[in-house]
Amino acid sequence: MTVVKEESGEDSGEGDMPQAYVPSRRRIERERYKRVRARRATAIAALSTLVTGVVLYLVVVNAPGWPRTKETFFNVQYAREAFPEVLEGLWLNVRLLLICGAAVLVLGMLIAIARTLRGPVFFPLRALAAAYTDFFRGLPLIINLMIVVLGVPALRLQGVTVDPVLLGGTALTLTYSAYVAEVFRAGIESIHPSQRAAARSLGLTNRQALRYVVLPQAVRRQVPPLLNDLVSLQKDTGLVSIGGAVDAVRAADIIVGRSLNYTPYIVAGLVFVALTIPMTRFTDWVTARMDRQRAQGGTI
Repeated sequence: MTVVKEESGEDSGEGDMPQAYVPSRRRIERERYKRVRARRATAIAALSTLVTGVVLYLVVVNAPGWPRTKETFFNVQYAREAFPEVLEGLWLNVRLLLICGAAVLVLGMLIAIARTLRGPVFFPLRALAAAYTDFFRGLPLIINLMIVVLGVPALRLQGVTVDPVLLGGTALTLTYSAYVAEVFRAGIESIHPSQRAAARSLGLTNRQALRYVVLPQAVRRQVPPLLNDLVSLQKDTGLVSIGGAVDAVRAADIIVGRSLNYTPYIVAGLVFVALTIPMTRFTDWVTARMDRQRAQGGTI
């Protein structure tokens, strides 16, 4: 900022006092123009959103089957009945998200490290890790859940749990660890080889270079896709209901079977949406922050 000093013809013995910055007229006009454009864009967006909402509302409520659909899917009485039970079942989904999310991150990291190990002696480990990721990324999650939740109890193995919650969590961990492993592997391989070479030149072993140099950078780079996978995991925890676990989806299904009204499904869906939106917005914020850091040449 340029300091503007006031000149005086008298020698008062005091130093010149700096004046406060006064923006130029052109800058004031530019800022005013930007504010006007921002208000105009906000008004246009609000108006277009309102018009779109009104049009969709009129199309839906004027449909021939709307009265029946409203009674079947948007019944306030059944929504009030279902909400407490769905909310109680949601606690199981949250616990599955926390436990399976931690297990997925750990297992995915180990698989990614196994796939990036160098040297012919590690070829069997690399092959097993690649086969694991290829298989579970290609196997539909719903089929994996059916195999684990329904197939494992049929084996009647001694000491193996038959709890559908534990089995469902295991199936979720197996599938999502394959996705997360590829995310971690992409991050590890995105680190330039010079980073590892510089660490080795400083006396670090290969394991130390991986732990202290490569992995911290790789994880920071892959935070947005990792958060996206956790958002998907949060939604897919509702699939454990196929084994009989009473989560939010199963609680809604019980009420639907009793009342033959599908409003509880809408309630369960809205509860999941309400849980997912904050995680999605947090993911967007992290992604935007890292993009700004890259644009400014900061540490990523």
